[in-house]
Formats: sequence, C-alpha cells, structure tokens
Amino acid sequence: MLYANEYRYKVPAIKRCRLIASGSAAKSPPTIFGGLGVAGALPMVDLDSEDVIDLSDLGEAIFGNPDSETTGVLVDAHDEQSQQNPEELGTYYEGDILIPLSYREARSNGTRNGILAQSFRWPGAVVPYEIKGPFTTQELGNINHAFKEYHTRTCVRFKPRSTEKDYISIGSGKSGCWSSIGRLGGRQEVNLQSPNCLRTYGTPIHELMHALGFFHEQNRHERDSYVKVMSDNIKPDMMANFEKASSRTQSGFGVDYDYGSVMHYSSTSFTRNGQPTLKALRPSSAASQMGQRKGFSAGDVRKINAMYKCKV
Repeated sequence: MLYANEYRYKVPAIKRCRLIASGSAAKSPPTIFGGLGVAGALPMVDLDSEDVIDLSDLGEAIFGNPDSETTGVLVDAHDEQSQQNPEELGTYYEGDILIPLSYREARSNGTRNGILAQSFRWPGAVVPYEIKGPFTTQELGNINHAFKEYHTRTCVRFKPRSTEKDYISIGSGKSGCWSSIGRLGGRQEVNLQSPNCLRTYGTPIHELMHALGFFHEQNRHERDSYVKVMSDNIKPDMMANFEKASSRTQSGFGVDYDYGSVMHYSSTSFTRNGQPTLKALRPSSAASQMGQRKGFSAGDVRKINAMYKCKV
C-alpha cells in the first residue's frame, strides 16, 4: 500500500477476511538521532490522526508460518536475470507480507487477532532494530545502504536497539523475503533470505517500507487507469494478490500512481506462463521500470515523508 485501503483476500489455508484502513496514532515529539553517518536529517511534525491506518479488522489473513518448503525453495532458486523480484515468489499475503503465528498466539486475548491502531506508526519515525542474520559482509552492506537511503531522503531513522520494547528483527531464515505491516508492538520480524533477497539494497528498502506501514502500489483503487491486469496469465491461486483498494478508504498522500515505485510489482509477477500479468496503459520511461528494485522513486520519498509528517 502506498495508501490506506480496504481489501478482501483469499490466502491459502487461511481464512478469507476483510481489511479496513482507518484509525489514529499517538503524537510523538521530534526525535533525530546523530552518529549514524548520514547527513541531511529531516525534522518531524506531529502526526494527524486522520492519516493513520487501523489494521485491527485484518483478522487471520496475514498470520501464518514462514514457508521454507515452498517460498524458501522458490526464492533460493530465483534467477538473478528474471524479471520477477524474489519477494514476488512468496505464498504469503500479497507475496511478502506475513505475521508469524507465534506473534498472534503470544498476544492473543481470545478475541482479537489484528493490529491495534495505536501501534501502527513508529513514534517519532524512529525504528529500533537488531540484526540476527546470518549475513555476509556484502549483504550487511546492502542492509546498511537501505538504512542510509531512508536517513538521507526521509526523516525515518533506523536505530540499533538497546532496551526498546518495540523493534524489528532482521533475519535470513530460509523462508523468503517478507515483513509485517507497520508497528505491531514487541519484536517483529523482517526476513531477507540469503542470498537472493539481498542481491541489491532495493529489496531491503521494499521490505522496510512494509514495516513502516505500506502495502503495494498496483493495488491502488485507481490502478485500472494505469495498468491492465492480465488475468489469464496469473496463477489461479494468486489472483487475490491483484485485488484493488476501496476508494472510500484509500489515500495516496497526494501522490499520483507511480509506475516506478519500489513497491510496485513487476510486469510478470505471479505469472503462470511467463507472460505479463500487468500491462502499463500509459507507456513511459517510468512504466518500463515497473518492479524496479534499484531504490526509491521520487513518489516513494514523498509518500513516506507525508505519512510520517516530515518537514521537507
């Protein structure tokens, strides 16, 4: 999502459910961390409650266990020359969105399985993290490069965890490239399977945008004016990944549909026959870059800064 949205999804072996995006978040004072080796920190302003997404109705759809037998094997076999991105090979919600069942079970009160609105945004745009790995020196370099892109171009700060209760844990288990959406509360995982989720820093940027609170670009409610979904070429059990958001609850943060977003699927995502699943209706240089993982588009940066109320 580079927007707030409403979906219905069918996820294998998981209950069909509804997501409604709305809600509020607590205001936090400006927080800027130095010593990160990055210049150009952007100041924060307070969050407006109307912009914050409530995922409490998401229910069961995003809960599951990392799937090493299918997703892990597919990502492990990913061809570096493929038009598809490794995060598009997952069997998870939208391909790469997952909250492990252990999180639900540890926090379940017997009635609620969703994410509470007040825990959605990262206060002060600061995301504490730990690195669990194992990662090679080059892979760690790509993760740190992703952090640097955020620090340079947005007011979001990834800060090594000390005693913070809420944080992300970046690991590399054999289960694909995936993240949860927004701040869950407590320890939450971002998985970057080695080596194919870390060939460049674009996939870490993508998964970290999920952790900040974004879904995928091609599900915006107005997407049919920009791309044609080629249903005949999509794997039947993956059609739900292409359902649109509702215009009643969608916000693009004032940014037009963005073919070049690092959150956009590639043109052959979830293909069953090697043929395109998304066709650009407005050919342009940006449209030819659908699915790029070279880094942020200008639109991505504007959306992050709008969501977290960065002063630019």
